[in-house]
Amino acid sequence: MIKVFLVEDEIVMRSGIKNTIPWEKEGLEFAGEASDGELAYPMIKKVQPDILITDIRMPFMDGLELSELVKKEFPRIKIIILSGYNEFEYAKEAIHIGVTDYLLKPITAPNFWRL
Repeated sequence: MIKVFLVEDEIVMRSGIKNTIPWEKEGLEFAGEASDGELAYPMIKKVQPDILITDIRMPFMDGLELSELVKKEFPRIKIIILSGYNEFEYAKEAIHIGVTDYLLKPITAPNFWRL
């Protein structure tokens, strides 16, 4: 089963993603969650998910910093960045790091898990 790890500082958004997507039905395992990159990184190293879904702007360590660390240590992990910021510089940096997809919030559940 494909393991997915979620990093999102907004509790409503994190809960919405976690509780709305039919993980098992889609062949996925919800492998863990964290509220920022600093908390997430050691958990990701332990779980080694196949997919990382992360917000871009979070306290302590943002999604770009986290993505860069994860890509260096685990290049096979696919990364999906969620962003409420429609700024080209963020998307450009995400591409440079090697993220798989960059989605703008708000995200609707039916469109999200079709990726």
